[in-house]
Amino acid sequence: MTGSSSPPAQPCGAPHDWVDRYLLAGPDDQECLRFGTPVDRATLRALVAEQAGRLTAAGLARGGTAALRLAPSLGYTAALLACWQLGAQAVLLDHRLTDHEVALAVERLAPQVLVESAHGPAAAMRGFAETDPVPVARPDGRPAATGHALVQLSSGSTGPAKVIARTAADLLRELDCYARLAAFPKAGERVVLLSSMVHVLGLVGGLLNSLHARVPLTVPVRMTTAGILAAVGEDDRPTTVIGVPFHAELLAGAAAPPPLPQLRRMIVAGELVRPGLPAAFTARYGVPLGTMYGMTERGVIATDLDGTLHPEAAPVHGTELHEDGGELHIAMAASPYPGLDDPTRWSDGRLHTRDAGRVDPVTGRVTVLGRRDSQVSIGGLKVDLNEVEHTLAALPEVREAVVVFADGAIEAYLATERADSDEAADTDGAAERADAGRADAVREALIRELAPFKRPRQLTFLPALPRTATGKLVRDTAALRATAAAAP
Repeated sequence: MTGSSSPPAQPCGAPHDWVDRYLLAGPDDQECLRFGTPVDRATLRALVAEQAGRLTAAGLARGGTAALRLAPSLGYTAALLACWQLGAQAVLLDHRLTDHEVALAVERLAPQVLVESAHGPAAAMRGFAETDPVPVARPDGRPAATGHALVQLSSGSTGPAKVIARTAADLLRELDCYARLAAFPKAGERVVLLSSMVHVLGLVGGLLNSLHARVPLTVPVRMTTAGILAAVGEDDRPTTVIGVPFHAELLAGAAAPPPLPQLRRMIVAGELVRPGLPAAFTARYGVPLGTMYGMTERGVIATDLDGTLHPEAAPVHGTELHEDGGELHIAMAASPYPGLDDPTRWSDGRLHTRDAGRVDPVTGRVTVLGRRDSQVSIGGLKVDLNEVEHTLAALPEVREAVVVFADGAIEAYLATERADSDEAADTDGAAERADAGRADAVREALIRELAPFKRPRQLTFLPALPRTATGKLVRDTAALRATAAAAP
């Protein structure tokens, strides 16, 4: 890679100074981050050194553990890199968790230091926050029981979050995978990051890869359609936007976006995109909507960055994929779940993804079909909830859909499109009649397109569906029902 030291292709271990060598190295005056204002590498190195001093004063040392509860920010970036620079294990807690949820996570993970911001929470729709990280020692904390550098909690979109750990060597392996992707941003280009830096896509594919590849990273001031487009348009360098399908939906729905000749592509991951979204995005901006398949446990697994392989994706360098009984398995030498001995998740050197999919025996490309637990039995007949969900999501009246199986029946939760003219309708009930008309159209379409045993017994129409902190649609039945009960 141009201008940076490339990590070993198959690292068996990470050097002790891997943060300095692979993430912080570079010319002093080289722009690396932009949280409202540009930050050069000399400034970032100074901030990391400052945070390392604060953490050391709080008792953090090599082999120690620190939990970070910080919003996306320059302070978060400096504190995270400082933890790793000290040889400590960093536990990432989403800043949007409640105090109760944080307390449960801290009790569960027992970090020696908890780092929070001296400032209040960020305003709604802000892309980043002003943070002043304050480390506080926890007397009952424990040092790291493993050599992992990073501990994350899964999104919990389908239930309780899992504890997932990754080594520094694994992070370097993933950076090497990104370096080998010709269509991924390289030196001379820039990234606008919409994904959360606490979770794997925004953290490794966004923050860490941008630092390593010498690609300046911008976080929009506001995570609105206008705010994102403004962030893309403020610089003439070729720009890639990285986010989740929800962000692509926002941008594809922009009524009249400005000309953006610098926009190269958008890349999304985190969940399957609905049918029609790639074409809608390309029609709006004239560039591809690329997709990636990955997991917190592994990082990036397969990509279709130009949108030409759909519905397939090509595995990244060094990834060995297998299809076993319709489930995707990935070769991994060690379990990513510390302290968890569950052969249904990892066994015999293979990670069980619990995703349904196919691997082409000739090309090796993978087709991800959705969660494997989406197969249910209705009256003795097999129904794939993914098929029902994709059918609903493809309807012109539906903006987003989640289909679940509960109490022996299929339930569908839908957000339907509402045109601007409906939003501005007067009080004579025009908007309500329009909503009713869309609901009727959805029911009629289901009669045409799905066999009776596949049709949801219950259709719930909502203004918007609940999402996790990472932007994934919530699939927990209790949470969906609670949202429906609270909706007008």
